[in-house]
Amino acid sequence: MTSTAPADGQLVKRHRLSTRLWHWINVLAVFALLMSGLMIFNAHPRLYWGEFGANSDPALLEIGSTRTTGYLRIGSWQIDTTGLLGRSDDANGVSRRRAFPGWATIPSGYNLAMGRRWHLFFIWVLALVTTGYLIWSALNRHLSRDLLPSATELKPRHIWQDIKIHARLRFPTGAAALKYNTLQKIAYVKVLLLLLPLMVLTGLTLSPGMNAAWPWLSSLFGGRQSARTLHFIVAWLIVAFVIVHLLMVVLAGPLNELRSMITGRYRLPRPRRI
Repeated sequence: MTSTAPADGQLVKRHRLSTRLWHWINVLAVFALLMSGLMIFNAHPRLYWGEFGANSDPALLEIGSTRTTGYLRIGSWQIDTTGLLGRSDDANGVSRRRAFPGWATIPSGYNLAMGRRWHLFFIWVLALVTTGYLIWSALNRHLSRDLLPSATELKPRHIWQDIKIHARLRFPTGAAALKYNTLQKIAYVKVLLLLLPLMVLTGLTLSPGMNAAWPWLSSLFGGRQSARTLHFIVAWLIVAFVIVHLLMVVLAGPLNELRSMITGRYRLPRPRRI
């Protein structure tokens, strides 16, 4: 029995229901975690390395303000960020001394306790849903068949070729568009198997209860403040992944891509006429 390859322009099934549910729950969870995390960061907008850190200690990164300006300081390097970071106007036009403005945080007004509640709730949503997705993807072989790159795909020459194709915005057409390319596989695997687990573990290290139950976590990351710094860095790496992902969706055809992640149906792109 022979199988017929789908034709260009044909509407085909692309994403399983489990993948689509995980994707949209993740969208909600990641945005809620980022915005509530920025609220928590506003309580002490400084990053350190080691076990301890306080206002009198030298910081690796600081978002602060003077009486009239805001600034971002990384080591000895400092730039003016007035109007965005450190000092900005609220919805009523009143100048506020806050690391991140109200429009970027949950809640929008300063409330550390509420920010922590939002953060704690959605980290469990993210952790449980992602764990379930990974287990299900391993059982149905989606992880090994579709996401894990092969030894050939990991060769530098193959990766470089994929980079050149992306740089020229030459997206796959026909049945080839149903498969993840090498750069996609590497990015998704890094997020799923590295960044998200690291985000959860560093977050647990910041919990006083987990410090008492699992003191080895603090040692693993070189101290509680080191874990906080890594938590902050990983969060922004995930933000960078989201930005690149959205850019690729727009360039590849947002309506078709969005439909495939809502209904599971995807129209195979036709080759471009030259």
